[in-house]
Amino acid sequence: MKVFKDLNAKELVEHALQNNEGEIASNGAFNALTGKRTGRSPKDRFIVKDTITETTVDWGKVNQPISQDLFSILWQEAEAYLQDKNTYIGHYAVGSDPALQIPVEVITEFAWHNLFAMNLFIREIENKSTAPFTVLSAPNCFVDFNKHSLNSEACVILNFTERKILIRGTSYAGEMKKAMFSVLNFLLPPHDVLPMHCSANMGDDGSVAIFFGLSGTGKTTLSADPKRHLIGDDEHGWSKTSVFNFEGGCYAKCVNLSEKNEPMIYHAIRDTAVMENVMLDPNTKIPDYNDIRYTENTRVAYSRDFIEGCVPLNRGPVPNAVIFLTCDLFGVIPPVAILNKEQAAYYFLSGYTALVGSTEMGSAKGVSTTFSVCFGAPFFPRPAEVYADLLIKRIVEDNAQVYLVNTGWTGGAYGEGGERFSIPTTRSIIDGILSGDILKEPSTNLPGFNFKIPTKLAGVDDKLLDPRLNWKDLGAYEIALNSLIAKFKDNFTKFANVSDAVKKAGP
Repeated sequence: MKVFKDLNAKELVEHALQNNEGEIASNGAFNALTGKRTGRSPKDRFIVKDTITETTVDWGKVNQPISQDLFSILWQEAEAYLQDKNTYIGHYAVGSDPALQIPVEVITEFAWHNLFAMNLFIREIENKSTAPFTVLSAPNCFVDFNKHSLNSEACVILNFTERKILIRGTSYAGEMKKAMFSVLNFLLPPHDVLPMHCSANMGDDGSVAIFFGLSGTGKTTLSADPKRHLIGDDEHGWSKTSVFNFEGGCYAKCVNLSEKNEPMIYHAIRDTAVMENVMLDPNTKIPDYNDIRYTENTRVAYSRDFIEGCVPLNRGPVPNAVIFLTCDLFGVIPPVAILNKEQAAYYFLSGYTALVGSTEMGSAKGVSTTFSVCFGAPFFPRPAEVYADLLIKRIVEDNAQVYLVNTGWTGGAYGEGGERFSIPTTRSIIDGILSGDILKEPSTNLPGFNFKIPTKLAGVDDKLLDPRLNWKDLGAYEIALNSLIAKFKDNFTKFANVSDAVKKAGP
């Protein structure tokens, strides 16, 4: 068997086709099916507990500990399994700030997994003095979980001391991406850098906006703005001097994708892009983005360069606009609220939103309410307060304005007569934020959440700006409002160490 090193994108596609790992769609992208695991497996993710992580990781259901001895056994089993298999090795990096960049060696059983890594990670390694991380992905090397006392036949394990990541028993390529995201989220805070689950773009004037949010709330869609220049769609660091992308590509949701609503993403799906679990017409191979028979979490990975007008340096100045994207199922959060710094900390720690076509295995289909710390709880190894303190520090030092933008429901709850805000409405709100016009408009205070909200904004129906005006039954609105406020208060009891000012900034 052979080891193929540093093949180019077209060669990896050829190998993937020869190996029957997938097929070419009519748009030129490679489409792979990932079997029963069509999302991340949070119950199968572990971190090696050792002298580096013992007192610095927030251990629990998200960050599960595993011993060094068991990691070594599982790694050796994977290496033995791959000895008689063709394997693919690629050399990439994460972090577009040269001083903080980490090289990554990616060893995969599947050719398309290395193509995925090539699309998502940074191809040019600028920092060769830092020790690399090694990612080993063996999807068909299933774990004997009864023997090893694990949760299933799959595992994703981070080892910070040995700088290794082991992925077994799952074909979902997003595990590689998010594992390296977790690595940066652990390593960067001591360098006074805030790692963020956010997208970022830049205007012609050099102004930068960042968009926090879980999958399905609009990070990728709203950052892919024809009027602005994309930095990145999902993972960034905020240092004293810049916002820099962790990646070299984008990982966009395909569900209900249309050329009309998301033209930049639609046209980025072409040769050497990688689609996951997208339904193709058996005869024409035309993708049907509305067909979710495999999963709601259909995806495409493509190089950032496939977005016309992206920022060449893959980084920009510090942001002046910080946008928290939430998907409210209760229909009581306004489409936009202007937050002070204490409110910013409160809603950052709360991370209230909905799981929309969740990226996680085991999640129910459809949508459900969730609170996800830092708008990305599964990826942050350190205690949440570490990231919240860094956020406040960055906001204050850079005089950034924070906004809460609801891309969810209004006029009623989900499934109870409410309607979801349209993409054009949300884009008009974002335009008002980025132009600064929102701060010039008249505003009022929304009782309950004590949000400052505009009463007028170009391109937005006035009655949409205040949720009270969009409900037919004000009594039903009050019931829904109080129900959500109770959930916020109950969720925030776990943050005992935050200041009284932040605690009082909630509803």
